[in-house]
This record gives sequence, C-alpha cells and structure tokens, in this order.
Amino acid sequence: MPRMKIAALQMVSTPDRDRNLEAARRLIAEAAAAGAQLVVLPEYFCLLGRRDDDKLAIAESPGDGPIQAMLAEAARAHRLWVVGGTLPLRGTDATHALNTCFVFGPDGRPAARYDKIHLFAFDNGREHYDEGRTLNAGMQPVALQAGPIRVGLSICYDLRFPELYRALMHPPCDLIVVPAAFTYTTGQAHWELLLRARAVENQCYVLAAAQGGTHENGRRTWGHSLVADPWGEVVACRPEGEGVVIAELDAARIAQVRTQLPALAHRRL
Repeated sequence: MPRMKIAALQMVSTPDRDRNLEAARRLIAEAAAAGAQLVVLPEYFCLLGRRDDDKLAIAESPGDGPIQAMLAEAARAHRLWVVGGTLPLRGTDATHALNTCFVFGPDGRPAARYDKIHLFAFDNGREHYDEGRTLNAGMQPVALQAGPIRVGLSICYDLRFPELYRALMHPPCDLIVVPAAFTYTTGQAHWELLLRARAVENQCYVLAAAQGGTHENGRRTWGHSLVADPWGEVVACRPEGEGVVIAELDAARIAQVRTQLPALAHRRL
C-alpha cells in the first residue's frame, strides 16, 4: 500500500504579489527538502489586498500569468504535486473573478482546475464580508489522480457543505485538500471541528493549508494548518505564522479504518 509525504504550507500573505510568490517558492522548496511529494498552498496565497477588489488587478487567464508560471515551475523543479492554493482567474466581467485552484503535476503541467463553488458571506454586526461582490461561483466538483492517490479539491467555505465532499467520494478519495483563509472568528469556532468531521465522514486524510496571522492589510486569519487522518485524529498542526506542516499519508491506515467501520459502503443516499 502506498505512502506519500504531504505538506500544508501556511502563509501570512501581503498586498504584494511578488513578495508572496517568493514566500511560496521558499516554502515549496522547504517542503520538498523534507521529502514532501504533494504540497498545498493557502487560499489567496498570491495576494491579500488592502481592498477586496484588489484581486481583480492581478486576475489571470487560464494558462497565462506569473502566478500560474511560478506554480508550474516549482512543481517541475522539485518534481512534486503542487496544489496552488487559489488565485483570481478572470470571470464573466471586469468586476468579478473566479477563486480558482490549479493543480500542477511533477512534470510542471496543469493536472486539474477547480473553481470555488460556495461563496462566503458573514455579518455578526461588527464584521461583515461578502465574496459575491467580486467573485463568480464555480459549478463542478473536481477530483484527480495524483500519482498513487485520488485527491478531492475544495476551498475554504466549501468546508461547511458536506454534500460537496460526498460528491467527491465516487470513487472515494484518499485525500481531501482545503486551501483556506478562515477569519479568526469563524476559525476559532469551527475550523478544526469541520476538518475533522470531513475526515471522519469520508474516511480519508484531510490536508488543510491556511492563512495564519495578522496581515499587512489589518486582517487576522486563524491559521492552524493541519493534517487529519481517516479516524479524525490531528496528526500535525501549525497554529500561526509562516511554515510547513508535514505528515505521511498511509493508504494502509485508510484501508484499516474503512474495513473496521465500513461506513462508505453503508451509504444509502
């Protein structure tokens, strides 16, 4: 049964795209040196702007732009799978983009693309945010074969919608990835709870790469990038600050959990 070292790369991204790309390169190289064969960057690793619509100025077209070029180059240079967090992809008009996750294989070629389906909105009277002001929603779940393992793609707010993950489990995934930029408020309340629930429900590993710290734009993100195993146990975590969270995906562990408690085989809906 295959084993694969996997890594979540936690960042505290800035309003400067080039600085963020350099930080991402450094973290990918660090993870590769530690033996990682698949790495995941956070949501908006390339930019956390001072205004929500700053992302529109750096939006790229598929297959073109410095963000995608960096991801492809890093994957090829280190011969690993790079799940490129998210980047803004040009949308239906000049006022909207897609929040897109590109995956690049060890040959540097694009292997998958997922556009975030669920758009976050939050208002507790003090904090308020609505992604729909600048984003178009994606439509289709996406999973891919990354070497010996099947990987399901999701992004941040998707985590609250278990039906997406059920859709990714035909056939079952070995790994679910969650690039994210959870707010401090919602992260403190629900981040680990939801990640462990998705691991338990789907009896697979969950690899969550987060923004984690106080950003130059004043925003504070929750961090706590982590790896959860198919029994819901957190096997690695970094609370805050830039760094690499690395663990080993063990297919034998997945098989053990699915054999002793065959919940996926018991699905009726």
